[in-house]
This record gives sequence, structure tokens and C-alpha cells, in this order.
Amino acid sequence: QLQLVESGGGLVQPGGSLRLSCAASGFTLDVYNIGWFRQAPGKEREGVSCISSSGGSTNYADSVKGRFTISRDNAKNTVYLQMDSLNPEDTAVYYCAAARRRPYPFTIATMSTEPMDYWGRGTQVTVSS
Repeated sequence: QLQLVESGGGLVQPGGSLRLSCAASGFTLDVYNIGWFRQAPGKEREGVSCISSSGGSTNYADSVKGRFTISRDNAKNTVYLQMDSLNPEDTAVYYCAAARRRPYPFTIATMSTEPMDYWGRGTQVTVSS
């Protein structure tokens, strides 16, 4: 079964950190660009960060730039999202998604407008005191 599974979400105080993981099963991630999205209650889904299939290119939404770091370990078939200096506005369900690599840059704009090939079911992140 081809799937992505997110983990690492939870409840954290403002200023705290979490590391999300996105693990693939049934297929290998090394030919896929990966994006992290989030959706807060009552809000539209937004692209948070993305990484190219090789890991050589990363991109961040302005709202998380300088606080979040995306990385990948293709040997472990896993992508990570390190989230630091969390604030209540980061509260959302976080999803990872995979798009087979394409012959043009994979950016926040790209991942937000083009179809992704696989989606995870999401992990809840709650930032609250």
C-alpha cells in the first residue's frame, strides 16, 4: 500500500519546538519533491515548506521563514519539519504530500497550485499555554 504517514505532532507551549516526520511506505521518496501543508480550523490549507527530491532546494512560506527547517533522509525514506519558536498561530493539522519531480523548480507557489501525487492523513499541532 502506497502511503505517507505523518508523526510528531502534539501540544506545545508558545516558544517551544516540535519535529514532524513524514515517512513513506510502498514507494521510495527519492524521486519525489515533498511539501508540508497546514490547515487551521476555519482557514484554507496553506503551503508551509517544500524540499526538492535531492534535498538541494528548500522553500518556506513567509510566516515560518527563520523558524521552520525542512530536511530529508532518503536512506530512511523520511522527510522532516523542524518547527522552532512556535506560536499559537501555528496551530493546525499538518500534512505532508509528495509530487514526482518535475523539470522546473518546486516552490511554495508550485505545491499550492499543482496536484500532489500522494497525501498523508495529517498530524495535529497545538500551540497553547
